[in-house]
Amino acid sequence: MTVDRDQMAARVFLRAVLPVMKVLLNEDPKTKARFAGVTARVAFTAPDNGDGDPAQAWIAFDRGDFTIGFDACNDADITFAFGSLAKMNAFFAGKPVVPKIRGWWRLGLLLKVVGLLMGLKILMPEADPKDPAKRRLKVKMTFYMITTALSQYNKGGDPEMVKWTSRQPERIYQITVDEDIAAYVRVKAGRSKAGRGTYKRRRPFVHMRFNGVEGAYPIVMNQVGMVDAVRQGLLTIDGSPEYAGNMGDFMVRIQDLIT
Repeated sequence: MTVDRDQMAARVFLRAVLPVMKVLLNEDPKTKARFAGVTARVAFTAPDNGDGDPAQAWIAFDRGDFTIGFDACNDADITFAFGSLAKMNAFFAGKPVVPKIRGWWRLGLLLKVVGLLMGLKILMPEADPKDPAKRRLKVKMTFYMITTALSQYNKGGDPEMVKWTSRQPERIYQITVDEDIAAYVRVKAGRSKAGRGTYKRRRPFVHMRFNGVEGAYPIVMNQVGMVDAVRQGLLTIDGSPEYAGNMGDFMVRIQDLIT
C-alpha cells in the first residue's frame, strides 16, 4: 500500500496544525484580544489527488471560543480555496502561494485570520523567538501538534506506522514538559488517538520527560538530538528505548513531510 504524499501532508496540516490555533487564541494576549468579539466561520478547501472527497476544514470563531470541523462548510464567511493539494500544503508550509479567497471583501475579518495563520509560523524550525513567553508557546504548540500528527499519520495509512501500531496492545506514549505542557498518543491494535495533558488510566509505556521548557526548546529547534538530550540531562526517557526511538523517527518523518 502506498500513500499519496500530498494527501498525507494535507491531512496533517488540516487535522494537526490548524487545531493548535486554539493555543494562540487562548494564550497569546494579542491574538486573544483580536478575536474576543469575532463570530465567523472560515473554511479551507482543495481538490483531492484521487477520487476521494476534497481536503477541507473549517474553523468557527465565537467570541473567543474555537471549533474546528473537517466536513463541507457552505456558509463560511471566508473560504481559502486552493487549486491543488500541493498548493494548499505549500501555503501552510509558509511558501508564497496565493489562494482564491471567497469573502475577501470582509477585509477586517480577513486581516485577523491572516494574522492568525501567520502566528502558526512559530511552529517552523527556523522560528526562534527570544521572549520566554513565546518560547513556551512554541514548545506547547509543537508537542500538541506532533502528538496529533502522529495519530493522523497512522490514521492516514502510512504503511510503516500502521505496521508499527498494529503489533501493539494498548500503550501510552506520554510527553511531559511541565505541569501545564503535556500530551500523549494512545495506541491499541492499529488504532491511535492523541490527547492533551497526562493520561490517567494507564501507566505510560514510554514517557518522555523534558527538563522544562528550556530543556525541551533545543530539541524542538533541532539543535540537539534525542540521544544527546538524554546525555545532557535535557530529557529523561522512561520505558522502552527501542519504541521511544521508533516514535522519534516518525516525528522526524512528519516534520520532513510538512516543512
